[in-house]
Amino acid sequence: MSNSEIVEPPALDTEAVMPCCPPITAGELSQDDAEKMAVMFKALSDPVRLRLFSKVASHSGGEACVCDISDVGVSQPTVSHHLKKLREAGLLTSERRGTWVYYRVAPSVVAAMSAMLDLRP
Repeated sequence: MSNSEIVEPPALDTEAVMPCCPPITAGELSQDDAEKMAVMFKALSDPVRLRLFSKVASHSGGEACVCDISDVGVSQPTVSHHLKKLREAGLLTSERRGTWVYYRVAPSVVAAMSAMLDLRP
């Protein structure tokens, strides 16, 4: 039995893609919104995590197998640690397929970060 069958990624639920926070120019962030966003930005503040996030986001098809993104200059256990931190921050989702884990950027997170940093009035 082969583990190389092609599995279509699940369709995105566009109604679930909602920013959590108002733009930074709309007024002071609430304590809750500031805490949510700080977790995400803190996770991305590490260069290895930012590279992994970028590799997943820019990978063809919108998802990447861990085997395709682990070349970031650190050991495999360290890659796994950083991917776990990105998942815990809500930046990535993951799905196990056979022996490999595939990662996707959580679109609602990117929308939230983008909306919060939007300086347009």
